[in-house]
Amino acid sequence: MTNVDSSIPTRGPGIWPGSLLRRVPWWLLIILAAGFMVLYSMVQEEKYVNTLSYLLRGVGTTIVITLAAYSIALVLGLLAGLGRISQNAVIYTIATLYVEVMRGLPMLIIIIYMQFIVAPALGTQRNAVLSAIMGLAAGYGAYIAEVFRGAIESLDRGQGEAARSLGMSHFQAMRHIILPQAFRRALPALGNDFVAMLKDSSLASAIAVQELTKLMQIEGSRTFDNFRAFNAAAFLYLAMTLLLSLVVRWMEGRINRDRR
Repeated sequence: MTNVDSSIPTRGPGIWPGSLLRRVPWWLLIILAAGFMVLYSMVQEEKYVNTLSYLLRGVGTTIVITLAAYSIALVLGLLAGLGRISQNAVIYTIATLYVEVMRGLPMLIIIIYMQFIVAPALGTQRNAVLSAIMGLAAGYGAYIAEVFRGAIESLDRGQGEAARSLGMSHFQAMRHIILPQAFRRALPALGNDFVAMLKDSSLASAIAVQELTKLMQIEGSRTFDNFRAFNAAAFLYLAMTLLLSLVVRWMEGRINRDRR
């Protein structure tokens, strides 16, 4: 039996070292290259240019709905998340009821409820954009509540006890010690929820909000070319979600560097 010298490499490093493959975001380069080719082919055709110009009117509405709804959802989620770890039975029960009910309902049903049931019950004039914002905020607030709850419970309990031993109240300990760390730990999940909400804002089209998806439907019906309208809308959604994902990754990198 012949022994093989272990010092002799059985395989060369090749053209692409493993470390280079890990460091370079090849997935991003592939998407950017494909996106550039798709965009170039679109702008060469006048019909695609007209479709993109028309759909861009809905991008602003989509962004406004997402930003407004997510801002409200963050507040609702933080309050509900704190309620979920509260020692007060009433507060805990209310927060848990809200989280479980909202997580058990489809987002589309929540938006429809806001438009056709909640608004008339409150005696207010129906506003489709406002109903979409409140529906998305109420639905995502429940998921964000669980993100905050998990982030807070993942911290060492000794930090709260140490803060109280220094004379801090429960509110001061939460504000100055617990919540800042919880926000940093929750950031990746919060960023993912923001990207998901941007896509779920398309559900506002069900109550006739003139956002990107609704304009896509109108454009397809008007031109009898659904394929072109769907392609243009998909390109715009992918561009927005990819940009947001890069921002989230950048923020995660900053936080990781600060920890070191």
